Amino acid sequence: MGKPIKGEYGAFYEGYVSKIDADNLQEAVIKYSSPLMAFYEKLPEEKADYQYAPGKWSMKDLLQHIIDTERIMSYRLLRIARNDKTPLPGFEENDYANAANAKTRSFNALKDELIALRKSTDLFIQGLSEEQLSNTGIASGANVTANAIGYIIFGHLMHHKKIIEERYL
Repeated sequence: MGKPIKGEYGAFYEGYVSKIDADNLQEAVIKYSSPLMAFYEKLPEEKADYQYAPGKWSMKDLLQHIIDTERIMSYRLLRIARNDKTPLPGFEENDYANAANAKTRSFNALKDELIALRKSTDLFIQGLSEEQLSNTGIASGANVTANAIGYIIFGHLMHHKKIIEERYL
């Protein structure tokens, strides 16, 4: 299955999907996973509590957001790939960030969790068939294919990598 086209996901995800230059989701795993994991793993400890502006998330908060979003998106991917037609609700990222209390966690624990979650997501994606990736469902009020959710996962990681590079490092 190729790169998703408009209509296979909500318009609000276009920014994420457009960041991924891969002809299919398996290629995206090969092309993006290792460099992304290396980037996040090497984030410096001295930046853990850094906020680039008052009221903005710390690096710990941002990592927790990335983890929470990947968990939610991989759950959506599971449900839709398994042909579950139950509409899946959206989530409010700021509410999750406030409830997560990332400041109480060690930076290394957050990085370890992200790396483990990424590996799990990649293994799940690699086990999906073309038919499963073509399944559609509803998430956040929009029609979406399982394939598109995979691209959104990688696009979200790339989006935050750029923010970290520009504002945190």
